[in-house]
Amino acid sequence: MKIAVKIANVTFKNPLTVASGTFGHAEKYYDFEEVKKLGAIVPKTVTFHPQQGNPPQRIMETPSGMLNAIGIENPGIDGFIQNKLPAFKKIGVPLIISILGHTDDQFLQIVEKLNQQKGISALELNLSCPNLKHKILVAQDPKATYRVVSKVKKISRFPVMAKLAPNVTDISEIALAAETAGADGISLINTFAAMAIDIETRRSVLGNFTGGLSGPAIRPAAVYFVHQVAKKVKIPIIAMGGIMTAHDALEFIIAGATMVAVGTANFVNPRAPLEVLRGIEEYLRAHKIKDIKELIGSLE
Repeated sequence: MKIAVKIANVTFKNPLTVASGTFGHAEKYYDFEEVKKLGAIVPKTVTFHPQQGNPPQRIMETPSGMLNAIGIENPGIDGFIQNKLPAFKKIGVPLIISILGHTDDQFLQIVEKLNQQKGISALELNLSCPNLKHKILVAQDPKATYRVVSKVKKISRFPVMAKLAPNVTDISEIALAAETAGADGISLINTFAAMAIDIETRRSVLGNFTGGLSGPAIRPAAVYFVHQVAKKVKIPIIAMGGIMTAHDALEFIIAGATMVAVGTANFVNPRAPLEVLRGIEEYLRAHKIKDIKELIGSLE
């Protein structure tokens, strides 16, 4: 049974990864031997300068998921390279580094610094974080998406994925812009912009006022978006959005995803990614599918 998948020139031993910002800190979790079973790891998004993130309250549980307004809290690219990247590299699992620039130049400066590093498999351009103060995200504008992706592709030593937002009229248009610009893959979806109100204080529950909705509540919409994009682009898709079980992940793969990322489930069960992977393998055996490629995009 073959479960390896390929994006650009990188082969991943299986299609299971974790969504950026959802899998804890290297020093706490990544020494565990079982983590080496993952197909890839995507650390929390890193920016050019260090960022503290948003004020509390940052997280709120919802009936079928959670709202988060953590923001892009990180040590900046220099701090990441010096203090975080060595621990990730020791794991021995392919690393997809998620990056965000507040300007085009910041994206390029981050990429230039990463180009000097070894042990990185690909870059994920976070064009779609809803927890920032930007009025319009790069991933909400096909021209901006094309511009940023094309600039990064010209200098990147690594394959480039574009992470897209669901808060758009036509996500396929944005995906096509990324593909035309040279993106090697598409990551989708990021969280939905959302909010919650404290009816006693009549104020937003979240310190950032709004946040991103994730978890099972968004999965049917995420599957729909993946299917729509898979029909329009030829490059691979890394799918995410409420994956809690192998059944959930298989929906995305059948809809057209090459890889799947577990996110919110990690807050509930840190073993969720490995359980999802095991369930995918059991499904392939039960249905006598010899190569997972037979399953990708097999929706009838």
